[in-house]
Amino acid sequence: MTDATRILRIDASARTDGSITRALTDSIIARFGQAEVTVRDLANPLPQIDGDWIAANFTPAEQRTPEQAQTLALSDELVAELRAADVIVLGAPVYNFSVPAALKAWIDLVARAGETFAYTETGPQGLLTGKRAVVALASGGTEIGSDIDFAGRYIRHMLAFIGITEVEFVAADQLAIDAEGSMRKANEAVAALAA
Repeated sequence: MTDATRILRIDASARTDGSITRALTDSIIARFGQAEVTVRDLANPLPQIDGDWIAANFTPAEQRTPEQAQTLALSDELVAELRAADVIVLGAPVYNFSVPAALKAWIDLVARAGETFAYTETGPQGLLTGKRAVVALASGGTEIGSDIDFAGRYIRHMLAFIGITEVEFVAADQLAIDAEGSMRKANEAVAALAA
């Protein structure tokens, strides 16, 4: 048995070389020392949900056909990765003020009623509690946390929706305006993270 922190690393940048968010996620994970790291690289695209997926998802598990179970197999795998993780380290560039389409596809596959959230009398309740997320965001011109940042707010909302409310951001924002200052600020934020 190991007591190592279990990390789920999610890279959403389309760039596999020269990606700021990938470099930041490397640095963030290094802060945890000896950790078990599962990597989900969204540069290897995930399928979009479709009518067959929706039908399978809304069929009770005990009534699903083998074909429906197969349709949900990847989604089940992604949810299992989240459940197994103590910490989610997510690297995401800001594309056109929001998240990359690849990250939205991942969110659509893991935000499942009865699996990662439940409907209650008081509204939706996240089921993946007790986890921590560290999110590295990079942008050319968008200031993270500003009125035009639809990426950071959306990521925070969706993580909370599935129960992950301890969320920290490392921002390398406005790189096109002050790359050196932005990277210095991001690296200082990484150095200040508690492991």
